[in-house]
Amino acid sequence: MAKDKFDFHAGIKKQIFVVGIVGFLLLAIGAIMPGDGHGDDQGHATEHSSHEADHHGGEGHGDNHTQDHAAEHGHEGDHHGSVHGEDKDHGHEKGWFDRFKIDLWINNVYFTGLGLIGIFFFTIQYAAQAGWSAYIIRIPLSMAHWIPISAILMIGSFLLFNHDIFHWTHSDLYSEFLEDGSVNTHYDHIISGKASYFFMPGAEGGGFPVFYVLRLVIFFTVWYWLFTKLRNMSYAEDEVGGESHWFGMRKWSAIFLVVFAVTSSVSAWDWIMSIDTHWFSTMFGWYVFSSWWVSGLALITLIVILLRESGYLSQVTENHLHDLGKFVFAFSIFWTYVWFSQFLLIYYANIPEESVYYVERLRSDHYSPYFFANLIMNFFFPFLCLMTRDAKRLHVFLKVACIVILAGHWLDFFLMVTPGTLGELGTLGLTEIGMYLMFGSAFIYVTLSALSKRALVAPNHPMLGEAKHHHI
Repeated sequence: MAKDKFDFHAGIKKQIFVVGIVGFLLLAIGAIMPGDGHGDDQGHATEHSSHEADHHGGEGHGDNHTQDHAAEHGHEGDHHGSVHGEDKDHGHEKGWFDRFKIDLWINNVYFTGLGLIGIFFFTIQYAAQAGWSAYIIRIPLSMAHWIPISAILMIGSFLLFNHDIFHWTHSDLYSEFLEDGSVNTHYDHIISGKASYFFMPGAEGGGFPVFYVLRLVIFFTVWYWLFTKLRNMSYAEDEVGGESHWFGMRKWSAIFLVVFAVTSSVSAWDWIMSIDTHWFSTMFGWYVFSSWWVSGLALITLIVILLRESGYLSQVTENHLHDLGKFVFAFSIFWTYVWFSQFLLIYYANIPEESVYYVERLRSDHYSPYFFANLIMNFFFPFLCLMTRDAKRLHVFLKVACIVILAGHWLDFFLMVTPGTLGELGTLGLTEIGMYLMFGSAFIYVTLSALSKRALVAPNHPMLGEAKHHHI
């Protein structure tokens, strides 16, 4: 007999709390031990100082590379204002708290994406009139309960630490001349040209980034409003049955998908790509979405398997697992396709303003190991692990592949953010692992708590018959 409702009992909560406490302890140890994860970073601090380009660890590392390469091609004027080596945070060496702020942003973006993918998976099933997923549809819906928490963390993090994450927030980048009429050596005409995107169309740069924060608030408000609309309709279907709520969710799902198509791309530009303000990629929105999407699929699959092993979701068969495995397998390849397309275009064109992004990741002693680990964990491993039909139906293969993917795509976001903020002093140590475990335990707690409040399988879903007889 299938268990109809998930019991979020004290034993599970204890396990989640233990993971969170371990994460907190690792974070604390990282603060106490100056050498955590740094290796010989402190020895390189002086060497690195000549390469920093901002006041608070902004995007200077990349911009210095850009200037060096641009000079070789006769474009040194394009970046003359981006090098702030003489300030370089007044000789301040990056420490634990600098890493803490960057790690907070990385995890905010990563887990916000998992929450959004929960809504995206839910809505795409209704928009496509899919029936195979009727047994598992409540799992992604529960993941989306993280959105309001994420909104508070994202907005708070930006308001508190924006100067440490985003180089473009420094006011002295936008005035060509100082008040006394002298030339402002910090002026950056490229960033200044983007002022209307960050601050407000027609407004001068350097003040409070109204337009940026407005987008941040509006996006989370719209996402949460659409989520509550869909969630309430799904729960109402449990009470009254019929097909009216299913058709209603189909309509609102289509609306969400249109909204998400725009907002997810703009969010990727705002939250990640604007860290390296001189660099841009027209494929970046797709790249971030693909990383979010395959991570979300891996988490949904992992939760389904763990629930089955605990005696829940007995209706879910190997055929349903096979579909989930195919999704994880296929979109790991899709992520690789987007990754390679972006890399190949930039590598082939060899334009300094574009290639600097990969130069500081691929040719760096700090980041090149992570660069290749990213490809192994997110493509080669899941590709080889899930290649066969049997592997997509066996718990052990699916669990291992999903766990590696979840860690691998966190590493992907680490590589997107850290080089442009901490430069050569960015590293992956106890601080980063601890923050990831704390966020992960909180996210899982919120998801399972929401999952326990309603039936695991929507009892009046009109597609239950199709899900029951699903066979591939």
